[in-house]
Amino acid sequence: MEKKIIYRMSSPYRDEFRITGYEFGDGEKTVAIIGAMRGDEIQQQYVCAQIVKRLIKIEKDGRIDKGCKILVIPNANPFSMNLEKRFWSMDNTDINRMFPGYDKGETTQRIAAALFDTLKNYTYGIQLASFYMPGEFVPHVRMLDTGYQDTADARFFELPYIYVRKPRPYDSTMLNYNWQIWNTFAFSIYSGLTNQLNTDLAEETIHAIFRFMNSKRIVNDLQRHGYVSEIVTDDNHVVVRTKKAGIYTKLVSANHAVEKGDLLARIIDPYNGDTLDEILSPCKGIVFFAHYRPLVLEDTIIFRIIEVKDTP
Repeated sequence: MEKKIIYRMSSPYRDEFRITGYEFGDGEKTVAIIGAMRGDEIQQQYVCAQIVKRLIKIEKDGRIDKGCKILVIPNANPFSMNLEKRFWSMDNTDINRMFPGYDKGETTQRIAAALFDTLKNYTYGIQLASFYMPGEFVPHVRMLDTGYQDTADARFFELPYIYVRKPRPYDSTMLNYNWQIWNTFAFSIYSGLTNQLNTDLAEETIHAIFRFMNSKRIVNDLQRHGYVSEIVTDDNHVVVRTKKAGIYTKLVSANHAVEKGDLLARIIDPYNGDTLDEILSPCKGIVFFAHYRPLVLEDTIIFRIIEVKDTP
């Protein structure tokens, strides 16, 4: 294992800013794994740290395939994580909206440029990603439908779902999109949570990544079998929004099976405790995403349900 400084930047007030990578194996750039790019991605950093720990042992045992190089970057934004800020603390910009970067631009553009210069020539790219809304997900692989995506390879993770969605204009500045444009097979892994730690969900994600690397003959590390992945798109999703603002009490979590009409959550008046609204499931399906912050505004997305239609 070789520990490398991917990018460094001096600071007049604190220790210098450093992005550290861990390189395993020799030969062609085979797979790059990147964790936290936002300061609240605790689960993502934990997963990468455990991957580094495991790869150290695998490399010591000689179980990394000859000719394969693996890079793991657990955290690309330690500054914001130390300050408990989701985005770059100085100007609230998002590193993952700055790719492919600009080495003479603003700070986050320079960070993105240094990262992408390191990451762009790998065969496979795996990002431990997070959603823009607070909540819990069923662990899954997410891919942008750029025409370069490879859902067949995504099945090797053996996670419950592969979520493929059409890119929106702002997606062109994300790492996943730019990886694909530069001929890297890119996968975003959603490990269930963001600013919390769930070791069970983290272990499921770690097993999935090593299943993928074992299936692609990058490492020799047999894993227990996972799921036969189901491909879902926005057409399979039913979005549930609040009709009232107030205190939100959810009654179901991600991965729960629900029937049409099931009670999913209540919105409580924060002053007198009355129930302002009862949120009912609009369909039969599996809860894919569940919001978990206790206060919600009107018209907030609180659930995403993968609809299951009965066969005639």
